Amino acid sequence: MKILVVNCGSSSVKYQFIDMNGEKVLCKGLAERIGIEGGRLVHRVNNDKHVIERNMKDHEEALKLVLDVLVDPEIGVIKDLSEIDAVGHRVVHGAERFASSVLIDEEVMKALEENVHLAPLHNPPNILGIKAIQKLLPKVPNVGVFDTAFHQSMPKKAYLYALPYELYEKYRIRRYGFHGTSHRYVSKRAAEILGRDYYDFKVITCHLGNGASIAAVRHGKSIDTSMGFTPLEGLVMGTRCGDIDPAIVIYLQQNLGMSVEKVYDLLNKKSGMLGLTNNLSSDMRDIEDAAQSGNEIAQLALDIYVYRIAKYIGAYAAAMNGVDAIVFTAGVGENSPYVREKVCEYLGFLGVKIDKQLNDVKGVERIISTPDSKVAVLIVPTNEELVIARDTKYIVENKVKELKLF
Repeated sequence: MKILVVNCGSSSVKYQFIDMNGEKVLCKGLAERIGIEGGRLVHRVNNDKHVIERNMKDHEEALKLVLDVLVDPEIGVIKDLSEIDAVGHRVVHGAERFASSVLIDEEVMKALEENVHLAPLHNPPNILGIKAIQKLLPKVPNVGVFDTAFHQSMPKKAYLYALPYELYEKYRIRRYGFHGTSHRYVSKRAAEILGRDYYDFKVITCHLGNGASIAAVRHGKSIDTSMGFTPLEGLVMGTRCGDIDPAIVIYLQQNLGMSVEKVYDLLNKKSGMLGLTNNLSSDMRDIEDAAQSGNEIAQLALDIYVYRIAKYIGAYAAAMNGVDAIVFTAGVGENSPYVREKVCEYLGFLGVKIDKQLNDVKGVERIISTPDSKVAVLIVPTNEELVIARDTKYIVENKVKELKLF
């Protein structure tokens, strides 16, 4: 079975085409600047990179270009579109309606439309991508895999806010959590690497990228996670503020005269590491370089970033009454030995010890704790596309409506 995995952003389409016989990535790529001048498609086959400069007015046009490239006689990987057996879509927000991956039909599309208000930046392009594929490949089954689904196992004590209960009952205001597909993959992979039973295993997974979140996974289920009603809550991120006193929002509006839109833009796009470094950068590589060169504000930002991660790890170790493993993943988690080392320096109370030589790597799967560490520490490169492909394969082959996670 060959599966096309699609991840649609507001002005981009990221894709992978995977042969599930051996789980081999045949090609992958990114169509970017959709609806903007200077559009292009970057298509990769093995180590070969092909760039097609072309403006794309919408997601349908972008996906049409992707499909054309897949069957291109020179840079394609299949002879005919009939070789695409299914399409798996990353969908950011499934709310409470979806606790698992599902076969997309009219009922699911209606539910996705109803959830748009919960993820107004993410769900609309996800929906556009699904509709475009349905039009371009009308006979091919589509499966939705939700960022929020893995966290639907959280108990009420973890996901409810201390707000009037009717706000949850009427409007479903609660913690949802995100990056669930990544947390699910790396937590299970960590158990495999360590030879542990996933369903008798306590692991804290740290997805540290431009967006960042931590999850407490006990016995194969997410019991808590740092992102909340939206992806703004929790850790310090590239441009997002993470946890702040909610009264700051009111202060900004009343005392600085900021509109709702300006506050939203400030907290999501101008805060985090970008804001802390006085707009130096939101990229951890730039900030680490600046700190090493003596930039005090960059060093302070790094200290805050690391401190927040360590606090969450400590809290989740308490929430699970212990922890067997801690996993670092995503762009920063996989590629910053500095961040991993500094986080682990806070965790001596858990018996964490890392080997600095083993930690001095980027982008590899590896145990970096010492043999006598009471808690295993690992780097596990995330692979959300593979999870989406696996779920899609299972649903299509077994002809079921959904894949039960719990």
